[in-house]
Amino acid sequence: MDKKTTSVDGTSLAYQVTGAGPTVILVSGAMSTGGTLAPLALRLSDRCRTVVYDRRGRGASGDTPPYAVEREVEDLAALLAAVGGEAALFGVSSGGALVLEAAASGLPVGRAAVYEVPYADFLAGGAEQQAIYAANLSRLLEAGRLGDAVELFLRLTGLAEQMIQRARQSPMWPGMEAVAPSLAHDAAVLGDGLLPLARLAEIPVPVLSVAGGMSPAWMREAALAVAEAVPDGTYLELAGQTHMIEPAALAPVLATFFTDFAE
Repeated sequence: MDKKTTSVDGTSLAYQVTGAGPTVILVSGAMSTGGTLAPLALRLSDRCRTVVYDRRGRGASGDTPPYAVEREVEDLAALLAAVGGEAALFGVSSGGALVLEAAASGLPVGRAAVYEVPYADFLAGGAEQQAIYAANLSRLLEAGRLGDAVELFLRLTGLAEQMIQRARQSPMWPGMEAVAPSLAHDAAVLGDGLLPLARLAEIPVPVLSVAGGMSPAWMREAALAVAEAVPDGTYLELAGQTHMIEPAALAPVLATFFTDFAE
């Protein structure tokens, strides 16, 4: 990240700009930094001016307690001001929930796109599972058990126990522990885990909600529900894709959505 701006509470935010065209800010999900979305930014850069950033508490960005979702909305406001005053937003997974909240908050956002926001309405016991996860996560983070917090999150995603233990022995594990405290931020953004129908109804801009055709049915149903809950929503399913979306499959869809807006 080669640029910096400052949020209203003094938190330093690191970001990077690539390409030319309508400006799009990419918002990462849990256990990720802005660099996670760099391959997507590169794919978009021939048609869009893309901005990737480290959300607070991650990578080269700072963090200022206490955390509140409103602070992350203010972070996006600071980024919007830094890159020209208006932009489109794209968010993946829990980052999509932040994008939808920012769009509903009245920020100067022209369009918003999200990929598989994990609202648990269509998962049996989803809300209860989210509450248990959030409580256990808080307990582990307060005790400084960062590795156990990462394991808890990986189990929530359905990763097999053998794969989790392999990850724990891998060179990438220290980096995962470094961003573990930000898992609490994503849990807060998702709240009770259920679709915020009243809030989504307040979004004044077009929203594209995308899902992978090979993702679990509940994720696809949640993505469709987002499109149906906003005043101007479109649902799109990408054949052959999972929650780990391939940039090559997603970029053309996003580029068309965002450049149509600019025109």
